[in-house]
Amino acid sequence: MSGQSLLVPGKISPTRPVPASIPRPEYVGKAAPTPYSGPEVQDADTIERMRIAGRIAAQAMAEAAKLIAPGVTTDELDRVAHAFMCDHGAYPSTLGYRGFPKSLCSSLNEVICHGIPDSTVLKDGDIVNLDVTAYINGVHGDNNATYLCGDVDEESKLLVERTREALNRAIKAVRPGRQINIIGRVIESYAKRFGYGVVRDFTGHGINTSFHSGLIVPHYDSPHHTTDIVPGMTFTIEPMLTLGSYEYDMWDDGWTVVTKDRRRTAQFEHTLVVTDTGSEILTLP
Repeated sequence: MSGQSLLVPGKISPTRPVPASIPRPEYVGKAAPTPYSGPEVQDADTIERMRIAGRIAAQAMAEAAKLIAPGVTTDELDRVAHAFMCDHGAYPSTLGYRGFPKSLCSSLNEVICHGIPDSTVLKDGDIVNLDVTAYINGVHGDNNATYLCGDVDEESKLLVERTREALNRAIKAVRPGRQINIIGRVIESYAKRFGYGVVRDFTGHGINTSFHSGLIVPHYDSPHHTTDIVPGMTFTIEPMLTLGSYEYDMWDDGWTVVTKDRRRTAQFEHTLVVTDTGSEILTLP
């Protein structure tokens, strides 16, 4: 494992403006979103709109990731993704969601998820997760990936590679007629080969006109999550694997989640729609 120092909070820059012409999700300016009461199965029009949102989110993440290098701040990554989404008529879904102050999540090294972009400077050997969601035409598209910054140690490289593979295996397991817990069963069985922890308290989720619909997609083998997978369902799969324990602490900012043992963690995510024979990834650039 890298011997680098642990992260500390940086300085958060002022909120970036979004053009008034871009429609906002209903939760912007509110303490919390209105609970979703619609269906988990979406019609063809909604799915097509989600393809557009997913594509913009994937492209925005890719544009920000081009800048990942030692010496770059996570705030600069946020600036690039924010500008890309706005330039394409999309609202950055995280901006103002339950008070989150930025347009993407940037989670480095021991941060499991929900890191806030700030003045933190990327260092050689870091691993960097970017989580980007775009809202356009009334729907959301959500994706994330973990990137290498400079010369990364072999243990961390393998963690990133295997977390990506865990997502790929989980996507292949999605089939109509199976239960949603097949996803976590596949991820956990793969992660156990390498002694990795599988984060439990942060999960995949239903997504559509709602950022988080209420559907839970666990990444561990849970006998309690038995929702049937049916064509037209839209949800994310986003496994978070750790080099050690899956237990965590949260920073005082109420967002940044770090591994309790401060060992490294990686994550990958796609938004999917269930098809008649499997699934389609909606977050492709």
